[in-house]
Order: sequence, then structure tokens, then C-alpha cells
Amino acid sequence: QVQLVESGGGLVQTGGSLRLSCAASGTIFTINRMAWYRQAPGKERELVATITRGGSTNAADPVKARFTISRDNAKNTVHLQMNNLKPEETAVYYCNAEIRPSGINDFFDYWGQGTQVIVSS
Repeated sequence: QVQLVESGGGLVQTGGSLRLSCAASGTIFTINRMAWYRQAPGKERELVATITRGGSTNAADPVKARFTISRDNAKNTVHLQMNNLKPEETAVYYCNAEIRPSGINDFFDYWGQGTQVIVSS
């Protein structure tokens, strides 16, 4: 059974920083793309940033200059360093990954349970 568990959310003031982490566990053969999404109250879930297994990254325009996604393939983890946070970025942040479980010749999309980020003004 594969699981994604996020950590690192919390309350921060405008302009502050947070580092989110997500660890994949279980019988994993390999992980392709990993990503962070967020969902603000009353809004749809949106893509924040992605990273390939080889380390190529992409980020949404509003966060491109302030957020950095990284991963450790040996530890099956992905991180999101968020700097200069804004109140409108208050949301639940979700980890997402394309994972091939051991013994299965296919990839599946997995989601974490989410971690709350609150940016106070």
C-alpha cells in the first residue's frame, strides 16, 4: 500500500516562509512526476509546482519567483520551499505523485491528505 504524507504546514505572517515536505511510503518501485497543489476555501484545486524524476521543475507564474520545489529520489520525498508568502495563498496544500508500486507494471496517481497553510495579514 502506497501513502503520501505531508508535513510542515502552519501559521505564518505575510512575507514569511514555510517548507513543506511530503514522504511517499509503501512498496514503491519508482516515482515519476511529483507535484504540489493547493486549494483555497471556495476555490478549485490548482497546480503550484512540479518536478520530474530527473529534477526538471516547473511552477505556476504567481509563485515562480518565490517557491522552490525539490526532491530526494533516494528518500522518496518532495519539498516545497515557500518564501514571501501572501494572505491569498492560505490554502490546503496537497502532495501528488505518479508512482509505480512494486510488482505492478503501471503508474498510478496518489495524493496526500493535505497540510494547512495559513498566512496572516
